[in-house]
Amino acid sequence: MKLLAPSILSADFYVLGEQISACIRGGADLLHFDVMDGHFVPNITFGPVVLESIKKHCSIPLDAHLMIENVDKYIPDFIKAGADMVSIHVENNHHIHRSLELIKSLGAKAGVVINPATPLSALEEVLLYVDFVLLMSVNPGFGGQKFITRSIERLKKLKSMVLGINPKVLIEIDGGINESNIVEVAQAGADILVVGSGIFASQDIEAQTRKLKNLLISSEAL
Repeated sequence: MKLLAPSILSADFYVLGEQISACIRGGADLLHFDVMDGHFVPNITFGPVVLESIKKHCSIPLDAHLMIENVDKYIPDFIKAGADMVSIHVENNHHIHRSLELIKSLGAKAGVVINPATPLSALEEVLLYVDFVLLMSVNPGFGGQKFITRSIERLKKLKSMVLGINPKVLIEIDGGINESNIVEVAQAGADILVVGSGIFASQDIEAQTRKLKNLLISSEAL
């Protein structure tokens, strides 16, 4: 089943709780948290406190994408706060196996993230140790960016790699996903589709979430 993951990076934080509830009513499968520290990427977002507050009132899994330095220092904090899934970048983790094992040992699903210009070959060994891979279809750091069309071919190649090395691994994709491309992206091999402004820019977040979820359901029948 294809899963829809609204990214709260694009939400209006003044009414964040209301917007999250609208996403859940619309059929969202999990919530995506883009965690940025101003070092690995040129932006700062939020930490474990925000995630912990949402966890208290949220009925769906929380997915923390850590775009930060020194991940081992902060992984326990995010899992303690309620993250069910934690993903870290292949580009800035020299001992990534150790970090992935840390995530698993604390009871969360472990994922690895790869940026648009990083060769997929960097994942060859890592696929043996992860529950999911997050393929970035924009350069990380900011919401609302345009989908990099090359990502479709990368997604297809990644799907082939996963099937050959560890078929249990799910493929997540993040960046520029909206109603105009979500079906194509899903059919290219994505299992979890992260959507930010494609949901939160709508005047009716619940209806837009439901529309995208229905598109994912229809993509499985095509």
